[in-house]
Amino acid sequence: MIDVMYFAWVRERIGLPHERVETDAATVADLIVELKAREPRYEMAFADLKSLRVALDQELSSFDAPLAGVREVAFFPPMTGG
Repeated sequence: MIDVMYFAWVRERIGLPHERVETDAATVADLIVELKAREPRYEMAFADLKSLRVALDQELSSFDAPLAGVREVAFFPPMTGG
């Protein structure tokens, strides 16, 4: 089981701030494939990966990162500063 967190417009599209997911995914990209297959709202949230970032256990990561040993995955839009 992995805790999956959704922030900003990702949370709005999916309709949940977080959920516990049982997965056999080896990488973040594999997890996204599993999530997109669930319902149209997930498909919409993950339609454009260029507009998403991911953190594993609160550290910025990549979509090809392995999930072995990961407890938390967070998806969020890129942040801008000023």
